[in-house]
Amino acid sequence: MTSPILVTGGTGTLGGHLVPLLRASGHDVRILTRHARPATDGIAYVTGDLLKGEGVEAAVDGVETVLHLAGGPKGDDEATRTLVRAASRAGVRHLLYISVIGADRVPLAWMRTKLEAEGAVAGSGIPWTTLRAAQFHDLVFTMVEKTAKLPVFPVPGGLRLQPVDPREVAARLTELALGTPSGLVPDLTGPDVHDLAALARPYLGLRGRRRPMLPVRIPGKAGRAYRAGANLTLDGAQAGKRTWEEFLRERLA
Repeated sequence: MTSPILVTGGTGTLGGHLVPLLRASGHDVRILTRHARPATDGIAYVTGDLLKGEGVEAAVDGVETVLHLAGGPKGDDEATRTLVRAASRAGVRHLLYISVIGADRVPLAWMRTKLEAEGAVAGSGIPWTTLRAAQFHDLVFTMVEKTAKLPVFPVPGGLRLQPVDPREVAARLTELALGTPSGLVPDLTGPDVHDLAALARPYLGLRGRRRPMLPVRIPGKAGRAYRAGANLTLDGAQAGKRTWEEFLRERLA
């Protein structure tokens, strides 16, 4: 019998797509979650909190592969260090981390925590794999939906995104988890590059709305980084196939 695969963040958007793929591959899954849940067929839940260090030892006990998907607006670096320490003591043989494109180039605090988390994984002494992905369609949808509630739609000049479908990210992570540790693998992006206006127009059209577009400028170092495309990977990335428009038609059907 193989050991279960531990997934942190297994109840989130990405985990919701990834866990069924792991089960379909024949693996039992253990999920570290802040809220208690009853076990289901092949899926066990361990209650804990990476930021508080609670339940982590029990989560990694007897596990050989860990997929670290959990993340938030702050504290990802400390949470990852907590997981790394426990995984090292437990003899984990493959630690896989999902990061974000631009973690090493965009000067934002939450990006720095992602980069530091990457460093904790790479320096853990555990064989590892890190995948940097673009913004998920779901995240971009939330951003566009909220902004479209304003009477005028602000469009930051020079900001471009490569939204990727989380199902394709989940499929890639499953492939990596079932393979050998590979270090930093090629980034995963969506098939197209859009500015915010191009992302908003099909949304507004499907909603039957109109909004005037107002150009705005992102100030400071972060603005310069975004205008330079530091959050993009235009060469050498693996690109998904599902487009933003296809996602929208399905989401708003």
